Amino acid sequence: MTEETLTPTDKASANPAIRESHLSQATSVTPSYIPLIPMLVFFVLFLGTGIYYTLDGVEQAFYQLPAPIAVLPAIALSILLAKDSLEKSIGHLIAGMGDKNIIAMCLIYLLAGAFGALTTQIGAVAAVVNLCLDLIPASFILPGLFLIASIVSFSMGTSMGTLAALAPIGVGLTESLQVSPALVAGILLSGAMFGDNLSVISDTTIAAIRTQGATASDKLKQNARWAIPAAVITVILYSIFAGGGEAVEIKEYQWYNLIPYAFILGLALIGWNVFVILTIGIVVAIVTGLVGGSFTGDSGVAVTMYQGFSSMQEIFLLSMLVGGLGGLIKAQGGLAWLVQKISGLFGVAKSQLRAKLALLSTTAVTNLAIANNTVSIVLTGDVTHELARKNKIIPKQSASLVDIGACSIQGVLPYGAQCLLLGSSFSISPLAPGQYAWYLPLLLVIALAGTIKTKQPED
Repeated sequence: MTEETLTPTDKASANPAIRESHLSQATSVTPSYIPLIPMLVFFVLFLGTGIYYTLDGVEQAFYQLPAPIAVLPAIALSILLAKDSLEKSIGHLIAGMGDKNIIAMCLIYLLAGAFGALTTQIGAVAAVVNLCLDLIPASFILPGLFLIASIVSFSMGTSMGTLAALAPIGVGLTESLQVSPALVAGILLSGAMFGDNLSVISDTTIAAIRTQGATASDKLKQNARWAIPAAVITVILYSIFAGGGEAVEIKEYQWYNLIPYAFILGLALIGWNVFVILTIGIVVAIVTGLVGGSFTGDSGVAVTMYQGFSSMQEIFLLSMLVGGLGGLIKAQGGLAWLVQKISGLFGVAKSQLRAKLALLSTTAVTNLAIANNTVSIVLTGDVTHELARKNKIIPKQSASLVDIGACSIQGVLPYGAQCLLLGSSFSISPLAPGQYAWYLPLLLVIALAGTIKTKQPED
């Protein structure tokens, strides 16, 4: 694939009002690696605790120490290491937490959580699943399961929500078709990560477009150029190695429960603002549920929406706290030092290819440590945005690359939420699903190939 050179429109969007990198602003801060030590402490705490509990045989070991708690000692250490006064350091912390991009992400998390809870309550998720099962031939059922997971995850915007909804179906298929549980788990994982990476309401997409200054529709179109070919090849491979199957029982569903997702998909494809998309989606889901009588007793509209808000609590808090830590690190010269070193390593201003490889690897390596693709994107947001800005990489490309780097690693981590959930649901090792999640390495390879075939930017 060959990337387009910078057009006048793209050049204008390379410095968007949507997102302005703080690193690009004039600053007298001296680059230093010392401010990065607290970030390393966060990694060690989170990763070390998970490894300890894993060796101790505790289930979901990497989630015994909640990430928002693990980041608190890092914030405290960052304040202690600061050369500024306590008052000024706290000011940097609050400024980082209150950054407009962090706040925007948090608001969208709440809207996405409410939409997900409402659509689950009214039966929209079940309707999508059963519609797909109704349309897919029995001989294509396992490759079709990948397509179902892809469609559901793209609609929901969450890999975890998709896996939670489809895992019971997958377990049933392993029993009825007498196939490997790890294979079915890997197929579900591939489809779930497709939507997690591509959907305009995914938290990783939200984080990527806000940190890079891209729009949801532009990122979707750019990302799709790599994701769709990877998905097509994945379907072919699953058809060859996992084809065949018997008919599966299709549960009854109401067609009108598909309406909220139809609105979400339609508005996303025509490029509407993500706040507007989610708000309209919520309203449509409420109306659909009221007409269908889905909101009764303890499952009223308000309660359901609040449950959706609550489901986003961890990522909400963690995004704000990581934003605060980033504010401290940035003010102390840590991010400037990191940009300086990564720029030197990849030859910034000499090769756009190296810069794109840096975008992919920065979020990928960070995610290896913290096993959270969204936080990896947020945590490295200023670094990756500065690399993209200096190398004239347009926002839609940089947003796609950082998202792919994080998601391709997240899906195969045995201590990641996705593999842990599948391991528990299918009663298999969390190492097993990643072996059959063929979409993820394909996505990474195709993205790299698309990156290599890129024309140099015009000065």
